[in-house]
Amino acid sequence: MRKIITIFALFLAVFTNGQEEAKEKLDALNTSTNLTWEGNKALSEEKFIEAEINYRKAISKSDQNVAAPYNLGNAYYNEETYGEAFGRFKKAGELATDKNSKHQAYHNMGNVFMKRKEYEKAVEAYKEALRNNPSDDETRYNLALAKEMLKKEQDEQKNDKNEDNKDQEDKKDQDQNEDKKDGDDGENEKDDQEKDGDKGEDEKDEDKDGEGDQKDQDQKKPEEGDEKEQPQQPRPNQLSKQQIQNLLDAMQNEEKKVQEKIDAQKVKGAKVKNEKDW
Repeated sequence: MRKIITIFALFLAVFTNGQEEAKEKLDALNTSTNLTWEGNKALSEEKFIEAEINYRKAISKSDQNVAAPYNLGNAYYNEETYGEAFGRFKKAGELATDKNSKHQAYHNMGNVFMKRKEYEKAVEAYKEALRNNPSDDETRYNLALAKEMLKKEQDEQKNDKNEDNKDQEDKKDQDQNEDKKDGDDGENEKDDQEKDGDKGEDEKDEDKDGEGDQKDQDQKKPEEGDEKEQPQQPRPNQLSKQQIQNLLDAMQNEEKKVQEKIDAQKVKGAKVKNEKDW
């Protein structure tokens, strides 16, 4: 009996606590809904700051209020604050429990991607929106537009890539032509250098030949010491120095004899000087 009473008491406590928690959540949702309504009113009066404050309060009061983040996302979208808008739409899509709410959240996420020119992400967002509401013509139109913009972007990227490849090929060809030209210039310069080298070799050979001739001449030319030490050989039909000296001596002797004879004759034939008498 005590067991039954204890179990019943626990069940009653749990039920009571559950009711209280449910009541608290319901009260929080009601408060959040009222704040959302205040935010809508302020936004309609173009009081963005006041509307933003009320929406933020509504979000903090209850995580069951899908309208608060969704409406705040719309407010940011109209202010062209697309980063904040996307975050709020994403939150609304995560909180949504019905397909219609999910459809609206993903549809607006697709709109943000279109504004950012992120067409591939926009296509995926619109597809998710259509999964939750296939009959929405506006979403279907936006999806077709996103696909067209994505195709155009891909074609432009392909053309740009082809242009880049063409520019690279042209640059490569230009570099190859310049390298070839430099190579030809180098070959010409090498030929000139070889010609100059051949000319230098010829000059070197000539110098070498000249040096050889000079060397032969030097070898043929007698040294001064050798010329003094070696007796000069008499040439054909010419007298030697000794023979010439002997002839000179003989001539001098003959001249001496002749002179003596002449002197003797002068003495004999000389007139006596007459002195004057006073």
